[in-house]
Amino acid sequence: MLIEHRGRKPVVADSAYVAPSATLCGAVVLGEGTRVLHGAVLTAEDGEVSVGENTVVMEHALVRGRSAHPALIGDAVMVGPHAHVNGAVLRDEVFVATGASLFPGAVVEAGGEVRINAVVQVNSRVEAGVVVPIGWIAVGDPARLLSPERHEEIWAVQRELDFPGTVYGVDRGTSMREIMAVQSEFYGSHRQDTVLGHEGL
Repeated sequence: MLIEHRGRKPVVADSAYVAPSATLCGAVVLGEGTRVLHGAVLTAEDGEVSVGENTVVMEHALVRGRSAHPALIGDAVMVGPHAHVNGAVLRDEVFVATGASLFPGAVVEAGGEVRINAVVQVNSRVEAGVVVPIGWIAVGDPARLLSPERHEEIWAVQRELDFPGTVYGVDRGTSMREIMAVQSEFYGSHRQDTVLGHEGL
């Protein structure tokens, strides 16, 4: 399904494939040979989503781009089922496994791997060829790789990466009521979307 959002329409290369139950919303660009499988959502909110050549976005993955943090995915990348790529950059030949989560400002350099249910925190950079193990957290620039039970060590780094400021544009300690009022307004722009159907696919 193609949807125009904020006046921008998805652009799909002739040799790309988008499954009938997948959604491309707004300023999404797919390169040649790219495949977006069933239930996947690529949504360019007020930024963009750009996907290179011969990349596969598997079932039920979410790729979101924002103005300050576009989602930029290179060539020959695998984005696994149920993965969450939010405002992150994936260089060429990156592997993102099932259930992995990457947050705004995250970068995975060429050939890096983010394995099942692993997390790359905001403003963190996984260096080229590095593997984030199953369920582990990559945090910092360059990223330290820590197992989830090392929460205090993770938090010591994560606290300085400014998740609230990066993701919501607010100071730490801002109430959820205030954050969600702004988020509700922001996502309310989808009420003006135009469904284009599957034209050109």
